[in-house]
Amino acid sequence: MPEADLTLLEEAAREAGRIALGFAGRDPQTWDKPDGLGPVTEADLAVNAMLEERLRGARPGYGWLSEESVDDPERLDRRQVFVIDPIDGTRSFIAGGESWSHALAVVEDGLVTAAVVYLPVKGKLYAAARGQGARLNGRPIRASARETLSGATMLAAKPTYDARHWPGGVPPVTRAYRPSLAYRLALVAEGRFDAMLTLRDSWEWDIAAGELLLREAGASVSDRTGAALRFNNPHPQVSGVLAAGAKVHEGLLSGLGGAAGRG
Repeated sequence: MPEADLTLLEEAAREAGRIALGFAGRDPQTWDKPDGLGPVTEADLAVNAMLEERLRGARPGYGWLSEESVDDPERLDRRQVFVIDPIDGTRSFIAGGESWSHALAVVEDGLVTAAVVYLPVKGKLYAAARGQGARLNGRPIRASARETLSGATMLAAKPTYDARHWPGGVPPVTRAYRPSLAYRLALVAEGRFDAMLTLRDSWEWDIAAGELLLREAGASVSDRTGAALRFNNPHPQVSGVLAAGAKVHEGLLSGLGGAAGRG
């Protein structure tokens, strides 16, 4: 029931936005996670608590995977799992930026079936259900149909352009960046940018929602080797993300030469 799940995610995302905005600009209490995993704020925890209560209350048979919850391996025995990032782009949130988001997804048998990426400051709600297309604030969106990598607009962090990743030379692209990985994926689904690339191992909660947006918007999306993404893995990471229209995606894979490293 992807459509019913999507409605649930949309309502929960809007409530998450209301909670997070209540903390924005008020210097929320902040902690550093162990092992260099970045900051977490009291807003992240408040949003996570609401989402877990609301979503699991509505779907008690679904498993749960969230950046701000202790991982419970019981999720591996569930066909359906919520994959949640309460606030993606926490550093942007702390700094008073606009490009942080709530990323919510439902995964069934390893594939995303319903997804929302919501940016409350910008008033942008991206949503998709399997087989139903992708939308921004209710309007259909499509990924770029650009056919060449040269000259493409690409969202990626600076280390991605290290020459060691590109045997034939770093491609001549227009470079851009946004702090929320989920938002980067959504922007490519929207067609605002031609491509998005990260070569680092990526947490499922950062990318699950955006992966469905991309597929439903007609983009190609894979890990850094070109393999399809699957979710609810025992260790909830995938090997980087490449997202673009089919031809630019092929160009990225070719440029990386099958030897994509971490960056």
